[in-house]
This record gives sequence, structure tokens and C-alpha cells, in this order.
Amino acid sequence: MAFEATKREWSELYIFFRLLTDGAVSVARIDNTSHTEDKYPIVYIQREEHDGTRRYHIQETEVLIQGENIDQRVPREDFAIVAELILEAMRTTQENDVSATEEIEAFLDAVAIYDLAAHTEDRTDMFICFYNAEMPPIGMVVHSLIGGATMPLLDGGRSANFKFEQTGVKFPSPTVHKINCEGGEEDVMARMLMIERLGGALKYNDVADKIFRSNLSLIDLHAGRLFGEMVRCMWVEGITKVSELTEALKALNPLKIKEELISKHGYYEYKVKELLLALAQGMRPAKLYNGKETAIGGMLILTGKGEVLCLNKWNRQHWADYLYHNTRLLKGSTEKDKYGYLEKENGVYYFKLNLKIGLVKR
Repeated sequence: MAFEATKREWSELYIFFRLLTDGAVSVARIDNTSHTEDKYPIVYIQREEHDGTRRYHIQETEVLIQGENIDQRVPREDFAIVAELILEAMRTTQENDVSATEEIEAFLDAVAIYDLAAHTEDRTDMFICFYNAEMPPIGMVVHSLIGGATMPLLDGGRSANFKFEQTGVKFPSPTVHKINCEGGEEDVMARMLMIERLGGALKYNDVADKIFRSNLSLIDLHAGRLFGEMVRCMWVEGITKVSELTEALKALNPLKIKEELISKHGYYEYKVKELLLALAQGMRPAKLYNGKETAIGGMLILTGKGEVLCLNKWNRQHWADYLYHNTRLLKGSTEKDKYGYLEKENGVYYFKLNLKIGLVKR
């Protein structure tokens, strides 16, 4: 019986095989297309397998696989054939789990690949050596825009919650219960509107998790308020794209800064891009972040058309601009992430909203 894996796992393997086939990767444009004339040539790819670290050296017509228990040459054309089979399987399967065909399974056995996704402590999916063998390899993470394979840039759970104090009028317990029962489980906006109708207001208070608060403070001492208001704006205005939400923030100006700083210096755009870059390079809400360079030096993006695009630290500004125009806020599960209800703390009611960021599907 053929084994199954998620589209996220198959996407990583497809990207890996596609790069071995092409021997280069296209630089991503803002509109998620590739520069046909702008590519990074690849010397080798380093990947963690079940039996340790392996290097896949790209030669003229073959891939030389070297590791502790393997020294094998495989035609690049074979990787191309299997890559197309994987892509076809992902495209034709509606569910998130995709079964391997006999051809795919036989090839994986032949090259002794048993883990579709690499298991690493530094969150990298593979390391790529570009241009020449003397250059150090760069740690890359995979993001797929195919089906259910998309992995959020930020999926911090309850650690990524912001607290809003309920002010205006003091609600008795029965009213609080009525508010919390308003709408469906995921209908956060219905409860926010009911609070407003009953004379209440939600005032930004703080980042719920102290580690995430400190991490955000590295970007700006007032970053908690900035991104908390961005999440509120998503719910109130129905805007999800990060670039459009930033424009709304500029008009709202939650930090009450000078107009010159907003228009001439691009303050809000800069702060948003800094958060996106930090997340792309490994910042997590519940883990201490000190701003230092991590093992993650770039992103590999699989488009819906099957193209593989690259962003990396060599062009930091381009990476930031891409993320700014190609990310959106997502609405996570209220039950899982523990937000969207009035909760009492030390005699005060708070309403939490959750920050979750993912790539825009094109």
C-alpha cells in the first residue's frame, strides 16, 4: 500500500528535486513571477536525511549524492521526471494528504530518501551552496502556495495574542456571558460589535505574552500597540493584506507620531517590514529573540504554477519588499489560540485578538 504525506511535505521534496534538475533557482519578483534572466546557480544542496547529512552535488548531467552511507550518481533527468509526478499528484488531490504513486515510491527507495521533510533543530529545510563550492551554504526554509500546503509565517498560538481592556461601561456578569455567546465560535466581530452597541469600548492594553512583548520591543518599544491595532483593523475593516493594513495604520496613526515621519521616512512600512523579516528568519512569539543572524538565510517559494522562487539575505531589501506585498493576516481558531472573548483578570475584563501571518496565495 502506497504511503501518504501532507502537501507541505511533498512540496519540500518537489522543490528539492526541481532544484537538482534545474541547477539554479529564479529570483522572486514582487508579483510572484520569476526573473528568467535573473537566477542563482546552485553548486550543491545539503540536506538532513534519515542516515545523517548528505550533499547532492549538481554536475552536468548527473547528481552526485554523498553521505556517510551513500556515494551514488543519479541522472538529473530522473529527478525531473519524479518532480513532475509529485506536482501532478498534489494538483489532482483535493485533500491535504497525498499518496505516493508506485513510480515515486520506487525512486525514493532507489535514492534512499525516507523522510520527505528534513527534521532540523534550526528550522531550516535544506542548505544551498550558490555560485561556487568555496561559498558557505545558506539555510533555506520552504513555503508552498499549493493547496493546503501553506505554512504561516507566524503561527504563534496564544503566545501571539494582544490584550484590549474593555472600557466605557461596566458590564454585569450576565451581560458578559451574553456577549461571549454572541455569534458563532469564530465570529469574533459579532462580539466586538455587541460590546460597542452596549456602550463598551476596547482599548489596547498590552501583548499577552511577556516573551513576545520583549521580542516586539526589539523592533520598536511601541510595536505591541502597532501590531495590536493592525489586528483590530483587520477585524473591523475586513482588510487582510499587510500592505493595505499598513496604509490604514498610516491614516489611523495609533502611535501619534509626526506626519513627516510617516510620509517622508515611511515609519510604519519600515516597522512592518522589520517584523516580517524577523519572522522569516526565525523569530517566534514564545522563544527569546535577540535580533542576531540565525541559520535561516533565505526562502524558497513554490507557486501554484510549480515554479520555485528564491529570496535571501544577499538582497535584504528585496526580501522585505516581497513579504510586505505578499503577506496577509489570517484568522486562527479561537478555541486553539484562546482569543475573541471577554475574560476577567484582576477584576478587569479583557478581549484578546490573535496575530497570525501567512503568504498570499496567487
